[in-house]
Amino acid sequence: MTISLRKLIIAFIYLITLLNAIFVHGQTGTKVKVYQLDIRDEISKGMSRQVGHALAEAQAMKADLLLINMNTYGGLLDAADSIRTGLLNLSIPSVVFINNNAASAGALISIACNRIYMRSGANIGAATVVDMKGEVVPDKYQSYMRSMMRSTAQARGRDPLIAEAMVDPRTFIPGVNDSGKVLTMTTAEAIKNNYCNGTAENIDEVLKLEKISNYEITVYKPTLSDKIISFLISPAVSGILILLMFGGIYYELQAPGIGFPLVVALSAAALYFAPLYLEGLAENWEILVAFAGFLLIALEIFVVPGFGVTGISGIILVVFGLTVSMLGNDGLDFSGLNMQEVAVSFAVVLLAMVGAVVLFIFTGKALANSPMLNKLVLQNSMSSGEGFVAGENNLHHLLNRTGIAVSMLRPSGKIEIDGEIYEARANSGFIDAGKEVVVMRSELGGVFVKEL
Repeated sequence: MTISLRKLIIAFIYLITLLNAIFVHGQTGTKVKVYQLDIRDEISKGMSRQVGHALAEAQAMKADLLLINMNTYGGLLDAADSIRTGLLNLSIPSVVFINNNAASAGALISIACNRIYMRSGANIGAATVVDMKGEVVPDKYQSYMRSMMRSTAQARGRDPLIAEAMVDPRTFIPGVNDSGKVLTMTTAEAIKNNYCNGTAENIDEVLKLEKISNYEITVYKPTLSDKIISFLISPAVSGILILLMFGGIYYELQAPGIGFPLVVALSAAALYFAPLYLEGLAENWEILVAFAGFLLIALEIFVVPGFGVTGISGIILVVFGLTVSMLGNDGLDFSGLNMQEVAVSFAVVLLAMVGAVVLFIFTGKALANSPMLNKLVLQNSMSSGEGFVAGENNLHHLLNRTGIAVSMLRPSGKIEIDGEIYEARANSGFIDAGKEVVVMRSELGGVFVKEL
């Protein structure tokens, strides 16, 4: 081989390397833009929200690579599905670095990435769907998860049966999953089965395996509002807010008027609905349905005697409104939801309501004897010796008579006419004690009055 031919070959190799750097990694003067997203907590609705913002930011800055730094034991299926969909539709390459664990929902998200790298001693798999107690749910839920895992694996050119085996122990794959147990793979096993592209101990090693040396990393940092909203829309916090709503209304009814319990109830409602509305989960009609339910319950208590259709309808509307506000349905179209997601939302509302009832039972007696309540309601006994008389069935003789409110009418209370005390109800609104009133009409042992 002549010297000129050797130089020509060397020049050709250099040219190929240079072109690879320019068109593949852009490393001739221009740094590769790497956008890093850390997933180190439970996969929740809040996490799904943050990932959505991160993916949008990565595309807006025209990043060359999305790098997910993952260590999670899983979480909510609907949140994981939302993240998976975002990754599959992402216009830039995605790489996940499993920095210890990618279990359950974490496995689904990892498989949705273009390439997977794992740390020595890391694991991926165990994607069986379980309930809040950690118990395996019925097969109709597992079937949905199996299908999702298979389709995701197929989209990324991986063996769909291996993905299914991470959900279903009945999926038999000789030499891979023949133990009759749910599949979880180590780093070496994942590499062997094309579910891992290499071993790395840190982000730098991942980028070296990606043949990227000249790069700049932008790390996603959730804003304060992101953290607050993520906190408020978590199922546990949503349940507490629902309990506070019912608790505030219940205690307000013990001392009618605009007081602290009502403020608590309204504040809890605002904190419950506002973040769900901002996330696009709670729609206007869903919030109106819940408030209509609360209104019907109030009408049942204050206006309609007994407890019947109005109250039951109110409870149904409240439960429905609170539940669907947590779901990602499109109007009245619930076809895109899985039953586990619906069950979790319904369980949160139901448990909160049951918790509120239990709270009322155990605190009712203490509330009745509390000094604070004694200041809010009339506690003195009214004996006949002090001029108090029982209500009469016919009080028509009091029509158009004037008297004085001896207690606040909120809307019911006591009035005094010619030295005698009568049960009375404000015709509209509230009437303060000491105000002069006039009788408008009488009805079954009491009178309706208005302030002069």
